[in-house]
Amino acid sequence: MGRYLLGVDVGTTSLKVAVIDQDAKLLGISSKAYRLITPRQDYVQIDAESMWDAFVECIRLLHEGKGIDTSEIAGIGISSLCPGLVALGENGEVLYDPIIYSDRRSKEEAELILEAVSAEKLFEITANGSMAGAFSGSSMLWIKRNLPEVYSKTKYFGHLNTFLAQRMTGNFAIDYSNASYTNLFETTGGKKWSDELCNAIGIDREKLPPLRESTDVVGGLLHPDLLELGIKEGTPVVIGGADTPCATLAAGVTRAGDVCESVGTTDVLTICIDKPVFDKGFINRCHVVPGKWIYQGAMSFTGAANNWFLDEFCGDIKNTAVDSRTAYTMMNQEAAQAEPGCGGVVFLPYMQGERSPIWDPYARGVFFGISLKTTRKELNRAVLEGCGYGLRQLSEIAERITGQKITSFTSIGGGAKSEVWAQIKADITGKDLLILDMSDMAPVGAALLGGVGAGVFKDVYEASDKVEKKVCRTVHASHDNDAVYQKRFETYTSLYPALKDIYRTNAD
Repeated sequence: MGRYLLGVDVGTTSLKVAVIDQDAKLLGISSKAYRLITPRQDYVQIDAESMWDAFVECIRLLHEGKGIDTSEIAGIGISSLCPGLVALGENGEVLYDPIIYSDRRSKEEAELILEAVSAEKLFEITANGSMAGAFSGSSMLWIKRNLPEVYSKTKYFGHLNTFLAQRMTGNFAIDYSNASYTNLFETTGGKKWSDELCNAIGIDREKLPPLRESTDVVGGLLHPDLLELGIKEGTPVVIGGADTPCATLAAGVTRAGDVCESVGTTDVLTICIDKPVFDKGFINRCHVVPGKWIYQGAMSFTGAANNWFLDEFCGDIKNTAVDSRTAYTMMNQEAAQAEPGCGGVVFLPYMQGERSPIWDPYARGVFFGISLKTTRKELNRAVLEGCGYGLRQLSEIAERITGQKITSFTSIGGGAKSEVWAQIKADITGKDLLILDMSDMAPVGAALLGGVGAGVFKDVYEASDKVEKKVCRTVHASHDNDAVYQKRFETYTSLYPALKDIYRTNAD
């Protein structure tokens, strides 16, 4: 058996590959962007072949650039954004490129699902609702209604890990954490495809791939692109799971009550539970840890909004900064100059619809409370505070469900490293943040699952415990600005109900 494990993670705009050893120490990581297909504002797909090429190139960078002996890889695990729906033909050919979570073309289909099933019945079976893009059932139905030839030729509707596993091994599969986001899976206990939902919604049950635990081996590696890079033929490929569950596995969220925030393009608050007790404000799913579930407060565009503000309003900072990291640091320093509460400005980060907790594809971003005294620094800080208010809203829902007070949580991801943003979130939520000294947890989590499937680790608990979870900084909540943050939080939570009907009438 080899000494190394490889994990691949498909993100929103790029793909990462990590290689770890048998002690879960990171030996190398590489990243490569791929092409998005966006012919219309509400259409967002991944170019599958571009993604595959990025995967191969990432392995090449580790093998040739970092000198990692790929012949020592004992197992491969997969992590991916979710959902990313791909229509695959009889031999795994891509009939329609992956439709991802931010795609909003299937709004009508999402409403048809609710009409066919009822929101109550759908939640009872799947522990989730229906929203365009956020759950892949509406995208499947869109393909059936708009691309009937693609639908008829489709062997399986899979997610991104289905595509990668099939490309590597020739076998089809999907794991429970991904299946939880299809509108067609019995998340609340059955852990099987629901014939009742398939019949009601109109999706052929036989077009759904075989279900597997996240630690299950799909097959042995046989694709020549990877064999040419030195990975041995027959190397076990494990189906893995969705990106946030994989990342939180690496971060140690394996037991009931464990809480973690992951900060990137999105901001996701994850709570592990051992009984399927859920709330409609969250996305609910099976964990990659067998026998566990997680509920997730997923804000779709908090990091994306921060990036948008940099691109559209901070050209001087971008032109001065030597790289993107420096640009964000400079922008955060400017935000820190604004008073907490931003002089009355409150930002809703619903840039292209929102998932938790409002579930509205029509929602959009809002700056509220702008005055003649408002400057860029207030708007800048308001974007960061908007994430903090959303995080507080989600944590309060979590506390209500569990009956337990959250006093602190770990924070992972690239965005977690911002000292200014972390302090804002700590102060608004009243929680201490433990910033882990590791940004790329999802591909590491995928590699851990690969190790369990390959027999390197006994189980997911041993695998997770092997990861060094070094806290690089603890951010303590300050209560100096509680009064102003309480006032702005009340404004934040009042804005969406006031704007809900206007969002729909204003939609294109």
